[in-house]
Amino acid sequence: MPARILVFPGSNRTGSFNAKLAAAVSVELANQGADVTRISLADYPLPLVDEDLKAENGIPDNAMRLGRVIAAHDGVFMCCPEYNSSIPPLLKNTIDWVSLISRDGDRPFKPWADRFVALGSASDGKFAGIRGLYHVRSVMMNVGAQVISEQCSVSFGESAFDADGRIIDPVTTARLKKACRSLIEFCAVMSRR
Repeated sequence: MPARILVFPGSNRTGSFNAKLAAAVSVELANQGADVTRISLADYPLPLVDEDLKAENGIPDNAMRLGRVIAAHDGVFMCCPEYNSSIPPLLKNTIDWVSLISRDGDRPFKPWADRFVALGSASDGKFAGIRGLYHVRSVMMNVGAQVISEQCSVSFGESAFDADGRIIDPVTTARLKKACRSLIEFCAVMSRR
C-alpha cells in the first residue's frame, strides 16, 4: 500500500512561493509512488487560539476537520514561509489548534501524535526561509510529531520555478527528492507497525 502523504503550504498568499513548493513536492511524492493529498489552509479558516473560546465552544469545527485529514495520512509535508526568522501566524495558529484536540467523540484523538513530518520552505531571499524551519521543527516535535531530518529550502523564489512549476536548480531538486524519499520510507515503517 503506498504511503499516504498530506501536503500543504503555510501561506494563503496569492502567488505564494510555498504554494509553488507544495505543488512541486506533490508531484515528486507522486512520482516516487506516494498517494498524495494537497490542501490549502484557506479551506480551514480558524480563529486565533483562545482558551476562553475553547472552553466556551470547544475545538472549532475546521480544526477537527483538519485534524481528521492529518490523522488519515501517514505523513505530512509542510511548506513553511518565514516571517522575521520564525513561523508565520497562519501556520502557528493551525498547528496550535490541531494540537489542542484530545478527543473525537468518545475516543482519544491526537492528530499530530507520531505523525511523520517533512519540512520545506521557500522565500525570495538567499536564506530560503531556512531560519524559520528551526522553529517549526521545534514546535512540531513538541506536539508529538516525528520530524525527519531531511528538508528542502528554495531560495530566490521569484525565479526558482520553471513554467511547469518544477524547481530549476539541480541541487535544490536533489534535496527535494531526498526529503520526499525519506518521508515515504519513514511512512512505510509506520504502516508496518
